[in-house]
Amino acid sequence: MMNKKFLLLFAVSALLMTSCSVSKEVRDQRNTLSGTWSLNNISYENNTGTFSSLLFNDAKDICFKNSEWFFRDNNSTGRYTIPSGSLCAGGDRYIKWSVVEREGLSNQLQFKSINAKNKDISGGYGYRLDIVSLSPQAMTLKSDVSVNGSPVSVVYQFTKK
Repeated sequence: MMNKKFLLLFAVSALLMTSCSVSKEVRDQRNTLSGTWSLNNISYENNTGTFSSLLFNDAKDICFKNSEWFFRDNNSTGRYTIPSGSLCAGGDRYIKWSVVEREGLSNQLQFKSINAKNKDISGGYGYRLDIVSLSPQAMTLKSDVSVNGSPVSVVYQFTKK
């Protein structure tokens, strides 16, 4: 009787542990993301013309040029720092982040705004960017948006510091 209870408890524990685990690919991407990155370039694809956009409901795209992004993988927190300028309210913005695995599609970097004490200040609203490429030295993320009913891709190019 005791062996059956132990075996059942072990089976349930093993099931819970495997259902909550992440794939090796996601673990590798989280480890590679961990650290400090510089956002070097923001560009637009799939449409013509000149664009200026408000990114992450925070600041104009020009303000994000040379912003610094820090990802801490042990507790999934981080920040991005916008440089101060005449058009930009610089400073730190804190985030909670994760890598979302999507079967048959590229994985995504997901994040939402938090305060310095790790409390949600976004009302549960967040952002997802496709991970186009990720290496120990460089990262390219992309998000698709609609401009006047036409698709536009915002492309973010980072280098690791």
